Amino acid sequence: MNTPFLGCDERSAINSGRWFSALSAPLKHDILRCAYVERYRHGELIAARGEQPQAWLGCAKGALRVGSSYSSGKHSTLRYVEPGAWLGDVSLLDGDRHTHDVYAHGTSTIVCVGRADFRHILSQHVELCEALLRRHARQIRTLYGRLEDLNTLPLRVRLAKQLLHLVHRHGVPAFGHPNEVRIGIHLAQESLAQLLGASRQRVNMELKALERDQVIRVQQQGLIVRNHAALLQMVGQSVALAA
Repeated sequence: MNTPFLGCDERSAINSGRWFSALSAPLKHDILRCAYVERYRHGELIAARGEQPQAWLGCAKGALRVGSSYSSGKHSTLRYVEPGAWLGDVSLLDGDRHTHDVYAHGTSTIVCVGRADFRHILSQHVELCEALLRRHARQIRTLYGRLEDLNTLPLRVRLAKQLLHLVHRHGVPAFGHPNEVRIGIHLAQESLAQLLGASRQRVNMELKALERDQVIRVQQQGLIVRNHAALLQMVGQSVALAA
């Protein structure tokens, strides 16, 4: 049933988001007071590239896939947005159109703050302006870091960093294996390759090598990280070599 309010787990996901949880109680109250809830099935379009933005979006359940769709039928994936994270404020701030498509990845619940309400809250809370500036600054740093990685790091190290990121954002305990972590979103190899800027064939070879080394396990229900320390060691060694 498509209930117009958040369930306990969904509200907890929003309130525990790293960025949102750092806001003051009055600001969080004002944001959620005027928000409305929408629910989507896997693969449904939430926001389309080229459209005018209608709302600020917070992911409360599932995940959001940000990318582009082309007339040829192909899709590209730039990132996945986890529960507790927000997006869409850039287009609301500069008044321009959406630069990418946003799709539900898995059954997803979205908290939406309409454009007029977003502008009103922004005018009433200097804190929100400062918080958005800090978040955008972190995102720019992350973008520069990814560009540098593409130009300087071998694919296996980039894959290790991406797997660590996915574990941090989407990791859940692996059933029956307390020391292992399952990446909680189903990730096709083509999508993983797009995140890494590499071909699916090369990424498949690296995944098989990591599986032989017992660092990961690839299963139909998702990818499982068996040796978190080994991934950290790969990333750490790359930093030491570059220093």
